[in-house]
Amino acid sequence: MRIDAHQHFWRLADRAGAWPPPTLAAIHRDFSPQDLAPLLQASGIDGSVVVQSLPSLAETRQLLAQARSTSFVRGVVGWVDMKAPDAADTIATLARDPLLKGLRPMLQDLEDDEWIVDPATIPAAEAMARHGLVFDALVLPRHLRALRAFATRHPQLVVVVDHAAKPPIARGQMQPWHDNLTSLAALPQVHCKVSGLLTEAGERTRVEDLLPYMQALWTAFGPSRLLWGSDWPVLRLAGDYAGWLATTAALLAAVQPPASAAESAAILGTNAATLYRL
Repeated sequence: MRIDAHQHFWRLADRAGAWPPPTLAAIHRDFSPQDLAPLLQASGIDGSVVVQSLPSLAETRQLLAQARSTSFVRGVVGWVDMKAPDAADTIATLARDPLLKGLRPMLQDLEDDEWIVDPATIPAAEAMARHGLVFDALVLPRHLRALRAFATRHPQLVVVVDHAAKPPIARGQMQPWHDNLTSLAALPQVHCKVSGLLTEAGERTRVEDLLPYMQALWTAFGPSRLLWGSDWPVLRLAGDYAGWLATTAALLAAVQPPASAAESAAILGTNAATLYRL
């Protein structure tokens, strides 16, 4: 099974001026399952996990309904206000839908870098662990220390870092991203998505430019805790679907030691199927 562990759908009419702005012409339009289906078929991808892109329960419910009518969508990562007094009850209600596989607070957009370690998030995190949901961490490098504290506090909660925490590839920098992500990866319940790297790369999109970052992920997480995602349609800002899949294959062949066929297959699908219980 080959799984795209991270993609989005949206309708501009639902977003009320939210991102993406009109200046990002490549993604400033509606994107539906009908747009993604031929890309999956052409690349031999069997299914996907659709991820929220608005801090909205309404969008989460809409994505769950969309998933029920879309054969290739195997799961949904939604959103809940983790500090709401009724967050645990809301999570319990949403978790009744077997297509809900995880939740994602949009930490990168919050002013407080320590938001996730506020004790007010504890009931929601405990509810997520209780219902077998994955915590998708949409973070920037500056959030990694707080995320480690959060993950340490909740060892039963499975965490997956989206887009490798968006390393500063365009600037050719490794630190402090490298050391902080490596420290986070020491926690066994933390996983990482090989996604979003092209949109962080600027003009540095060659395999040799991306390889130091992929090597860092490979060394820190190993083949059993990495999972591939396209981040489509955001990917359209930097490349195309088949091109990113091919780049990933080249990176897996170039890391040391090189990924075996079985390890590549795990990263391109099996790991996501296991992590999200697809």
